[in-house]
Amino acid sequence: MKGAALLAILRRDLRLLLLGSGGGGGIMLPILFFLAVAIIFPFAVGPDPKLLARVGGGVIWLAALLAAILPLDRLIEPDREAGLFEQWALRGISEEVIVALRLLAHWLSFAPPLMLATLPAAALLGLDARTVGLVELGLLAGTPGLAAVGVSVATITAGLKGGAALAGLLFIPLCVPILIFGAGSLAIGGESGLALAGAASLVLVALTPFAGAAALRAGR
Repeated sequence: MKGAALLAILRRDLRLLLLGSGGGGGIMLPILFFLAVAIIFPFAVGPDPKLLARVGGGVIWLAALLAAILPLDRLIEPDREAGLFEQWALRGISEEVIVALRLLAHWLSFAPPLMLATLPAAALLGLDARTVGLVELGLLAGTPGLAAVGVSVATITAGLKGGAALAGLLFIPLCVPILIFGAGSLAIGGESGLALAGAASLVLVALTPFAGAAALRAGR
């Protein structure tokens, strides 16, 4: 019975994050933002194909980091305002489980579309096949960490005045190590960056349910 309830919560979270609700843009807004960065960047630095190929992988990582900020205000705050966390607690579902489900739904709704959108972005920037493969592997290793930081920051800033802006300010510096490891893997001999990005993601994913649940309880 409890397993069915948890599956229903996961399906609900995934649907809301993918499609949006109450005027929210769903996943299309961050993906369009991600592609817009890839489209605009050549206008800023010029059409030199060698330059674009050299820096394009880093541009994709930076665009992914900035796009990950956009869903933060929809991860926790709407359910906190609606009192859903209290209702789930009365049904015996702990905050740790809810935060873990929200983290899984956030990653499923964000990472696969972003990795698909990376293919046209890489074509716009003129990346070769090796670089595209490393970028995709890096995103696979690093996006769980980005999702974990996003959920943690959303729980910490939920209910605060100006919480959405504060979440963005907190999110960027906390994700810098993943950005460094992921973008660093694109350099010659930098493949170990993939392992470091994956290790950082595992640690963040393991800690997020406990840190997020503690932040939710402290905010009541």
